[in-house]
Amino acid sequence: MENNILEINNLHVSFDTFNGEVKAVRGVDLKLKKGEALAIVGESGSGKSVTSKSIMQLNPKPAARIKTGEIKFEGKDLAKYTDKQMESIRGKEISMIFQDPMTSLNPTMTIGKQIMEGLIKHQNMAKTQAKQRAVELLNLVGIPNAETRVKQYPHQFSGGMRQRVVIAIALACNPKVLIADEPTTALDVTIQAQILELMKNLQSEGDTSIILITHDLGVVANMAQRVAVMYGGKVVEVGTVDEIFYQPKHPYTWGLLSSMPRLHEKQDGLATIPGTPPDLADPPKGCPFAARCPYAMKVCTEHMPEHLEVSDTQTAACWLLDERAPETEPPETIKSVR
Repeated sequence: MENNILEINNLHVSFDTFNGEVKAVRGVDLKLKKGEALAIVGESGSGKSVTSKSIMQLNPKPAARIKTGEIKFEGKDLAKYTDKQMESIRGKEISMIFQDPMTSLNPTMTIGKQIMEGLIKHQNMAKTQAKQRAVELLNLVGIPNAETRVKQYPHQFSGGMRQRVVIAIALACNPKVLIADEPTTALDVTIQAQILELMKNLQSEGDTSIILITHDLGVVANMAQRVAVMYGGKVVEVGTVDEIFYQPKHPYTWGLLSSMPRLHEKQDGLATIPGTPPDLADPPKGCPFAARCPYAMKVCTEHMPEHLEVSDTQTAACWLLDERAPETEPPETIKSVR
C-alpha cells in the first residue's frame, strides 16, 4: 500500500461569477507521498493554484466552492471541514508559501511577531520562547543578524529576504505538508537558487512533503521527484521527473518541454503552443487540449480521454495512447531533451 500523506480524489471546484459558473478544477486526482516533492506545472489558468488552495480551503468564499471530491489528509477529508475545523490544520499541519511575499506579510507588524503568532497559537509557546524560536527560524532560512532583524518590519527587507521570512512563517510549526506556490517568482537567480536549496534541505532533513507549483521546468527538474501536468482544470499527465522529461506521452507536455530554452543548442526563437486555453465557463466536452493539439482526432473533440497507464508510476489522459490510435512520434524538440 502506498504511503500517502495526502490524496485528492475527483476534485471539482467552481467559481460563481457574473458570467456564470467557471469550472476551474474538473475531476483532479493527485497523491502526495510522505517526504516527497510533487511539482504541479501548467499554464496560467490551468487550475494549479486553485487545486492547492482548496487543500487549505483558501479560495475566496462564497464565490469559490468545492462541488464534489475528497481531499484526504492522513485519512481525514478536509473538503468536509468547516473554517473553524481548518484552523487546527492551517499553519500547523499544512502550510503555504504564497507567490507574493509583500502581500503575504502584515506591514504593520514586526517580522518577529508574525512568526510568533503560529507558535503561540498552535504550539502553546510562551512569548519569550516563541521569540527565541523566531530568531532560530530566521537563522535557519539564512537571514543574518536575526536578533536585530526579528524586530524589523517587512518594508525593511528586500524581496528575497521577505520570501525567506514567508518560508520561516510556513515552517514555524513543523508542518507535515508544505505548499509552495511559485516560491521564487520575481527573485534573481542567485536568491532563487538559495531558496530552492533551503527547501530541498528542509525536505530531506525534516521529512516534509512538498507540493511545488511553478511555471519553471528548470525548478521542477531540480526540486521534484514526481510531476503532475495540468491543463484546462484537469491533470493530463503524471509521472516521475525522468518520465515527464525524457518519456512524456501527452502532446501538451511535449509543448511545454519544447518551449524550454536549451543553452547547448542554437535556436532561432522559442517554440510556443499556438492558440489559447479553453474557456472554463464553457469547457469543451472532449479533451481540453484538442483545439490546440496538432495530433487531435475526431474522438478528441467529442469524448474526454481517461488516464491510461504507461508504467507503474506514469499515466496520461490522451487518446493517442489508445491501441486503436495511429502511432505518433513526439516532435524533434522533445527528442533533443532526451
